[in-house]
Amino acid sequence: MTTRPRGHRRAPQSQNAAASQARTVSESTGLGTTQAKREPSKVGKRGTVVLPAALRRQFGIEEGAMVIAEARDDGILIRPAVVLPVEAYTDERKAQFLLSNAVDRADYERAVQAVRGMGLDPAKIPHYKPPGV
Repeated sequence: MTTRPRGHRRAPQSQNAAASQARTVSESTGLGTTQAKREPSKVGKRGTVVLPAALRRQFGIEEGAMVIAEARDDGILIRPAVVLPVEAYTDERKAQFLLSNAVDRADYERAVQAVRGMGLDPAKIPHYKPPGV
């Protein structure tokens, strides 16, 4: 063991030196073996974490992208989130679905009543009628 003179401290590592010490390790998953790169990151104010650029590029994470933070027994897993757009339907579009999806005369009449109940005129909604109507 080497002793240092009193008051002498080891200089802190720069971020580049810390990043250069990142190593690649093999992790076994249920789908086979993958190479996982481990790079140090800092937690900032309000819990912000800066993901290393190489990992962001590897997983297609861009500024503003959604990620999922998942609690694991051995730590926190951060992975890209899949966000699917959701279509919000207007009352007219809902009426069109009701009317166009009727399969017979009785079903069509129920759809017409439902559309009228929505405060809409079925004659003004473009739609397909079932055969025989």
